[in-house]
Amino acid sequence: MTDLSMSSKKGWRSWPIIRDVRASVGLQRGMLVTGLVLVIVFVLMAAFAPLIAPYSYNAISGPDGDFGSRMAPSAAHPFGTTIAGYDVLSRVIWGSRTAFLVIVIAVLASIFLGSLLGLVSAYVGGVVDRVLVMLADAIYAFPSLLLAIVMSIMISGGQSSLWGGIWSASLSITVVFIPQYFRVVRSEVIRVKAEAFVESARVIGASHRRIMFQHVFRNSTRSLPLVFTLNASEAILTLAGLGFLGFGIEPNSAAEWGYDLNKAVADVTNGVWWTSLWPGIAIVLVVMGLTLTGESLNDLSDPRLRLRKRAKAGSGAVTSTSVIAVQQAAAAAGAAGNADSATREEGERS
Repeated sequence: MTDLSMSSKKGWRSWPIIRDVRASVGLQRGMLVTGLVLVIVFVLMAAFAPLIAPYSYNAISGPDGDFGSRMAPSAAHPFGTTIAGYDVLSRVIWGSRTAFLVIVIAVLASIFLGSLLGLVSAYVGGVVDRVLVMLADAIYAFPSLLLAIVMSIMISGGQSSLWGGIWSASLSITVVFIPQYFRVVRSEVIRVKAEAFVESARVIGASHRRIMFQHVFRNSTRSLPLVFTLNASEAILTLAGLGFLGFGIEPNSAAEWGYDLNKAVADVTNGVWWTSLWPGIAIVLVVMGLTLTGESLNDLSDPRLRLRKRAKAGSGAVTSTSVIAVQQAAAAAGAAGNADSATREEGERS
């Protein structure tokens, strides 16, 4: 029983996120925990939006009648209402689900396509590699938001349905992110395919397909989770930018934070602050959580940064001893210097 409990506890502690939290120290641990808490709250809010939100995202009336336009925060509407009569709290909660769906579709699709193209480009080489690198550089050099706007117009075709808007925003963001995963995987594949174990697989007669996916690709995806977290925050900003510029999802199809900010611009000049404050805070907190998580995981993946931070944290436990030792060394050095100066003075006098 003891062995089983110890093995189960060890297995629980070896989970990726738990392992990273245990490996972090000091400020780095605080950043990672803060980012994870914000991300978990965002995911839970997106998953349980129908249970948490007091109203639907397109509801303009309740049991007591119409909500009213630009109603100040109250017990019935803690975050107030918009100019169209929507409940702001409900729109913020439902907007997390829209953002979550766009992140999942866009980032997963870009990971799949970018990784596959990077693997083929680096492994095959030659003309295929040069053509794919040229295309990736051309897409990467193009302004990302402008490219997302063009792709959104081409994909949506003026439609504003729920899944039509989500798919158009997701696929437009996917095109923007593909070159990033392409570059990361391509550089790793170029390094890995020169290793001795890959050459050994060729010698024993392994097929190119087996070498590509079983040996090369499996050892070239270590940094993808880090890029995923950073790109997820960028996807939130791109989606909000599309909605703010009017290329997002209409309010009767789904709730979207960027669209709500666009409609709240005129409210600010009229002293109505609640229609823009809460969607803006939601965007900031989600992006902050994803960014803190990604940056912390990036630091933990670098052995030099990890050892340096651990050394700094461990030095705090021996600070007093180190100070005493330094003081004693300084005193001894001072005494020795005084003795040498006294000896020189005696020599000069004689």
